[in-house]
Amino acid sequence: MEAMEVSFNVGRCSAPDVPVAHGGAAAAESALAVVDPLQKRVTFNPRYEQMWAPMEGPIHPYNKDGLSRGMKNHALGVVEDSSISPFTFDEQYHTFQAFGYAADTSAPNGANLIGDPDKIKDNAGLTVFNIPQHELKKRKAEGRLERVQELEGGLDPSSDEWLAKSITSPWAGTRKGIQVEMTDEQKMYAEEHAKKKLAREAREAGIKPEVPDSTEFHGDEHVDYQGRSWVVPPADVKAANDRCFFPKRCIHTWVGHKGNVMTIQFFPKYGHLLLSGSSDHQVKIWDVHNHRKCVRTYKGHSATVRHVSFTNDGLKFLSVSYDTKIKLWDTETGKVISSFTTGKTPYVAKLHPDDDKQNVLMVAMKDKKVVQWDVDSGKITQEYDQHLDAVNTITFVDNNRRFITSSDDRSLRVWEFGIPVVIKYISEPHMHSMPSIAVHPNGKFFAAQSMDNQILVYDTKERFRLNKKRFHGHVTGLGCQVNFSPDGKYVISGDGSGRCWFWDWKTTKVLHKLHCFKRVCLGCEWHPLEQSKVATCGWEDGRNAGKDGVGIIKYWD
Repeated sequence: MEAMEVSFNVGRCSAPDVPVAHGGAAAAESALAVVDPLQKRVTFNPRYEQMWAPMEGPIHPYNKDGLSRGMKNHALGVVEDSSISPFTFDEQYHTFQAFGYAADTSAPNGANLIGDPDKIKDNAGLTVFNIPQHELKKRKAEGRLERVQELEGGLDPSSDEWLAKSITSPWAGTRKGIQVEMTDEQKMYAEEHAKKKLAREAREAGIKPEVPDSTEFHGDEHVDYQGRSWVVPPADVKAANDRCFFPKRCIHTWVGHKGNVMTIQFFPKYGHLLLSGSSDHQVKIWDVHNHRKCVRTYKGHSATVRHVSFTNDGLKFLSVSYDTKIKLWDTETGKVISSFTTGKTPYVAKLHPDDDKQNVLMVAMKDKKVVQWDVDSGKITQEYDQHLDAVNTITFVDNNRRFITSSDDRSLRVWEFGIPVVIKYISEPHMHSMPSIAVHPNGKFFAAQSMDNQILVYDTKERFRLNKKRFHGHVTGLGCQVNFSPDGKYVISGDGSGRCWFWDWKTTKVLHKLHCFKRVCLGCEWHPLEQSKVATCGWEDGRNAGKDGVGIIKYWD
């Protein structure tokens, strides 16, 4: 037994045995002694329990390593675990705040209540979550009645004092008394607030506000000394020669739009006027031949004007806006002749190019359709519905017997005019969306602006084959316009970095680049008679041009 005890002691001791006198009192005293951590010398051989025993009090229950470092387990004292749930705590907390009593959580099952005994008796010990809703409404009404009686104090309801003190009065709590009439400043504020509220409600309901049709003439006179309208082209406007040259310098800048200039178009055949549509919801027409100023402004849209298009004679034009409306305007007077809408957003609108079919309106819509209207009757006569996404362009080919549409579904479709059946479907895996298409002056080819930074060329014959010609180098951005020179020798296009590119039609080489704008060059139009002049549209002030910048048009020679 002694050998086993010695072996056990050696295993539990932290140091080898030291000879100790086998006295009864000394052995008992050393067995009960505690090692003081402050002393530097130990005169006996302590055991493990003696070395790590607490100096005072019980062993710390939350200490990980068993060391006694006091009972403090939080910066503010001792925190003990509790079995009360968060819901029970919130219930008792709000009950005490509302009624002045709560359950004693230390008692078994919270049987005892602590707090105001009168409240406990009145509420039968119920908590705020146990009181029925009808009882809560009754108490709230009684409390409100008591406050009303306390404030009014028997005042006459027809008196000014009652109006000022009663909580049921709209003037309750006002210090300056009752105001009989609003001041002019208050009336102005109320009107503005009402307008903003109506606009917000219409915006939330998806209803765009109506803008009354109006126009403003900026010229000096509507007619000249011979009685000719300002729309009539001057007699001295003639083509200088048949060959075109690419421009090199900016000779004029038109500034007047408060938003991005989205589209431009010269007056047909003569080009003495330039039409522009902008994100400021307005359409403007500019003089090109004489003083080069804004002649007339057309107002009637409540959203960005995306596209404008003249009729063959230029006496009327179409405007397409994101407010879902297509409007036909009188160029000279500025009056709206007709307005068309399907409730969906239109992208492009064109009248049939034949002179005897100028009453046929074709509109490319966001809802995957091409809608055909009769301008005279205002009725829809045909719908071309085969695309799988928004339709971007409408281009007439083959002596206007057929037309081509491009879409965001990355396809081209060829239609017979008046027949809603696709006669040619062009779609390849490598194809991208084509937001702009232009027909070559000889009518045998058309160029399509592809969103993979190149311009593709297709034949307008029966098979509509893809040509080997590729025009690249530019960066297509926001659906920049592609176009041809009047003699067909040059291809021009804007790009997303604000430049206008010029390619040779035969060799597809880049001949010239114009740095037109700081941000984007959206549109480019070659003058129909003056072969070395080009107009470009875009904006100068970068990303903020749509809000506080200025959209401009530049004229190059």
